[in-house]
Amino acid sequence: MAVLPIRIMGDPVLHSPASPVGEITDEIRTLVADMFETMDRAPGVGLAAPQVGVGVRIYTYAYVDDDDEPWRGVIINPELWMAPTEPGAPDPDLESEGCLSFPGERFPLRRSDRVRVTGVDLDGAEVRIEVDGWRARIMQHEFDHLDGVLYVDRLSDGDAKTVQKITRKRGWGRPGASWMPGVDDLEG
Repeated sequence: MAVLPIRIMGDPVLHSPASPVGEITDEIRTLVADMFETMDRAPGVGLAAPQVGVGVRIYTYAYVDDDDEPWRGVIINPELWMAPTEPGAPDPDLESEGCLSFPGERFPLRRSDRVRVTGVDLDGAEVRIEVDGWRARIMQHEFDHLDGVLYVDRLSDGDAKTVQKITRKRGWGRPGASWMPGVDDLEG
């Protein structure tokens, strides 16, 4: 397993729809193992293949909270169904999220509280996940990556302007920008 560089906002692979996976090959299995290693090293709760420069419809996820068992897996060629999103502004304390492709920042974003995701795992077996709360947020966030959408693309006007300022200040928003988990210091 290897840690892979994570692409930063502006890299074209992050802003293009990913292609479906055909056959699950050894190359796909290696990619998934590397994605888990990268996600864990970052650390993150999810990682989509486009974030490591591979434009295919795969994402990994991992989440542990105080009340539940560890939750970890991979979904290949996912489909997503969401409950309607509640109207109103997001709560900055309860609904802020971050992204490894816009590292070091968090912004509030309203998401659906319940989702169902279907797809296949590394063995080609069908997967069906129905989750709510933060797990639903993770599923939506990673699924967005497969459609070429970053969470910062969904922010309100005021936060979107802040994102633009941060992007300019840090030299992001261009092809090839990336960072290496466990190596690069992205503070400030």
